[in-house]
Amino acid sequence: MSNDNKDNLSPVERIKTGSNGLRGTLKESLSDDFTGAIREDDQTLIKFHGMYQQDDRDRREERVAKKLEWLYSYMIRLRLPGGFLTSEQWVGLNETAKDHSTGTIKITTRQTIQLHGILKSHLKPTIQSFNLQHLDSIAACGDVNRNVTCTANPSESPLQQEAYELAGKISEMCLPKTQSYYDIWIDDELIVDRKAEEDPLYQDRYLPRKLKIGIAVPPNNDVDVFINDIALIAIIENGKIAGYNIAAGGGLGATHGNEATYARLASVLGFVDTEEKVLKAVYEIITVQRDFGNRSDRKLSRLKYTIDKLGIDQYRAEVEKRTGFSFEPARDFRFEQRKDRYGWIQNHEGKWFYTLFVEHGRVLDTKEYPLKSGLLKIAQTGKVNFRFTCNQNLILADIHEEDKAEIENILQEHGISGNTDGASALRKNSVACVALNTCSLALAEAQRYLPSLVTKIEPILEKYGLLEEDITIRMTGCPNGCGRSPNAEIGFVGTAYGKYNLHIGGDRLGMRLNTKFKENIGEEEILMTLDDLFGIYIQKRLSEETFGDFSYRYLQTLN
Repeated sequence: MSNDNKDNLSPVERIKTGSNGLRGTLKESLSDDFTGAIREDDQTLIKFHGMYQQDDRDRREERVAKKLEWLYSYMIRLRLPGGFLTSEQWVGLNETAKDHSTGTIKITTRQTIQLHGILKSHLKPTIQSFNLQHLDSIAACGDVNRNVTCTANPSESPLQQEAYELAGKISEMCLPKTQSYYDIWIDDELIVDRKAEEDPLYQDRYLPRKLKIGIAVPPNNDVDVFINDIALIAIIENGKIAGYNIAAGGGLGATHGNEATYARLASVLGFVDTEEKVLKAVYEIITVQRDFGNRSDRKLSRLKYTIDKLGIDQYRAEVEKRTGFSFEPARDFRFEQRKDRYGWIQNHEGKWFYTLFVEHGRVLDTKEYPLKSGLLKIAQTGKVNFRFTCNQNLILADIHEEDKAEIENILQEHGISGNTDGASALRKNSVACVALNTCSLALAEAQRYLPSLVTKIEPILEKYGLLEEDITIRMTGCPNGCGRSPNAEIGFVGTAYGKYNLHIGGDRLGMRLNTKFKENIGEEEILMTLDDLFGIYIQKRLSEETFGDFSYRYLQTLN
């Protein structure tokens, strides 16, 4: 079965099917020394290898004035299901970042790492460096399953390890079968048999658009599970994972001015009681999307639009037909928070975990704050593992009791514990996408601007006694949702340089999207509006009512 109109495929569809297993002319593009860019079709294919071609938008005018081409570079994103690195891998990552990129290590909202500013001549050395560290960027971007996320902190639950292992199994199951990554980047000349690359999941057309999977272990929804195309919620009974509720159809991207596009949370399909059924259900949810998804208009090609077109019952029925079993009714679960627990926590095995605040995931050194150097020194002890959270933070994990004091000393020496302890609740609950200067889709700033905006919001919160209120605030430089702004109590969506739509009314646990409140406003109006809203909030909130729930109720009174 298929929803394809072969006479009306988008250009990207033709590039994929004609790419010789995602190889295209990438080898030729890489050998062309006359430009920092790669060929146009290859710019689509390189995404499947975990990379994006970008340029420094701050320098476009300068380059044009000098009659130079744009300053092209590349972002590479690692595939790290569940967000885990050993200390040895972190040391290697530091070296790779220093030798081949801007040097900044960027933690993403999907528990992985990105490096930016990599020149074309450094792409192969970067990938080969990762390969030596047993890391890769396969399928970290492109029209395939992206990095699988799961509840980050093992100290939250002894069941986290089981969910983490499931994330790895799903990631492995959903990898493309083509060996083009090794052929192009690792120079594996032994790979010549294209028949061995036959891919029953992706075929030669892959998916209509990217697909994201998240696994949550209640009571913490730190992965924002319902924003995923496929959401798995562990159902815990008698101290064990009895199975998973499976939901589908989440996604936060939209397009300004196009009402056919919208943010959506995943709809629950039902419950399955074994890991085997989970894997089969995930696989067939993907095949239904492969066969029925929109391949003509990429703005309408995510799984959420397929579900809304077919209807949730028909989508579920098609999945059940392919799996050979029916979903059971969804089981009850309860989320109690959606944040990272900062500082030291000990798990059921007696191991220690330290969660540190990394503002918008940017790991770098400044004169005032040598974060990157401190983390490298910690990694060089060999006494920790590194785990990433979907809130762009870092967990120093699996620390033995006898090593805790040594790690604590390094944290203090480099100001890391002080930075974490000293940040306000609003700052710790902030998320921002990369946006300018490298993202080609950005209309406004995000990670470079939100820290200063939070600094100006904090005195307003202090005025109303709200400085330690756990309000979630998120900013994206465009409506594509990478910073998850539609799923925040306060969300900013860039419309033009210095201008944002202000959204309010999302809930604190990630179960309700927010609503646009004001359009295309600048900083002065943002601060005035929030001042007014916080003032009304402290006057009219109900007992224990969060800002998100209050503002949702407040919006109802305006309609």
